[in-house]
Amino acid sequence: MESTKRNARVAGFVYLLLGVAAPLRLVYIPATLFVRGNAEATAANIAAHEALFRAGMIGDLFAGTIAIFVTLALYRLFKQIDRNMAALVVILGSLMVTPIYFMNVLNDSAALMFARGPDFLSVFDKPQRDALVLLFIRLHHDGVVVNEIFWGLWLFPFGALIIKSRFLPRVLGYWLLVGGVAYVVLSFTGLLAPEYEQTVSNFAFPAMFGEVAVMLWLVIRGATEPSPALATV
Repeated sequence: MESTKRNARVAGFVYLLLGVAAPLRLVYIPATLFVRGNAEATAANIAAHEALFRAGMIGDLFAGTIAIFVTLALYRLFKQIDRNMAALVVILGSLMVTPIYFMNVLNDSAALMFARGPDFLSVFDKPQRDALVLLFIRLHHDGVVVNEIFWGLWLFPFGALIIKSRFLPRVLGYWLLVGGVAYVVLSFTGLLAPEYEQTVSNFAFPAMFGEVAVMLWLVIRGATEPSPALATV
């Protein structure tokens, strides 16, 4: 019989890798290189810090790949509780998310290409290239906004499994449910009323720490062995 504690710690470790990789492109690079509303300055920063920007592209590829292994590890952990719900975690948490991560790397690749301005792009003048850099950066952001729907939706079956399993604190499951609502609301705000996106993000931010709490709990504490009565066929 598989050890629930071991499976929990494996899932937590892989989940932690995702938590470390994702913020590079989502948080650090925009804060460091992008100048809001200034295409020229943003393009210049990207060209001057090409290695950092490329690291963000690798970070997106890594995060998209790790998302697959996170959800498979969680499936292994929760399959004895509810196979259908555990499968939903895989579908919403990686099969829908990973392709958007990978497509967003193409947006960044295009932005970098226009920022560097190779000879074959000489048909565009500098202001046009700078504007196209900002266009592809915004397309990347829109990809993130779309992905936030799935970042939220996968937390619903994940949180429900934690509550149902009883080998993890139920409060973590409820926290994930709240985080799921926060992500979905943030996504729809970005799509329907982007001028309020940052305000909603500030209010939603504490709810998103539920994932951090789950990562740390899985890595540090693991999980208790479930009662046989809770297992499903």
